[in-house]
Amino acid sequence: MKAGLLAGAVLGASLALSACGDDVGKVSLGLFTTKDVIIDAKQDPKLPGVTCHISRIEANLDLADPSDMSISCRQTGPISSAQLAGIDTSKQGEIVFKESLSILFKSLKVRRIFDREHQTLLYLSYSTKETNGSHKHALSTVPLYGTAAWVAPEPKP
Repeated sequence: MKAGLLAGAVLGASLALSACGDDVGKVSLGLFTTKDVIIDAKQDPKLPGVTCHISRIEANLDLADPSDMSISCRQTGPISSAQLAGIDTSKQGEIVFKESLSILFKSLKVRRIFDREHQTLLYLSYSTKETNGSHKHALSTVPLYGTAAWVAPEPKP
């Protein structure tokens, strides 16, 4: 009975995970494995001119997906000064995407940080687990040069 409940929970969790985001690609890691590489496309909710593609491993029959991931973010539309004024510009930035990776409190997060000096948006993807965090992470940058939000740096003396 407990095995049936556990199997149902695992199936429900993997169905919920596969429904998150815009899946743009899925590649099997082999004929005799239950692991796939999933590629999601996500637009920054405050800067819709930025799209991030996140690849991660989906382990279909495990209780938790591995923490490995990759991220690539690009400008795919206009970025305005007004939009930029609406983001968190602190050193810690803000979480722009969050997705559960297990039924046991593990999640993938993407945090946006603004590097004002270099006029660049940083997108950091990492996984968290409430009991112990993971050191695995990936970084992508989107320069503002050439956008309406770009501000020329002041000359250094």
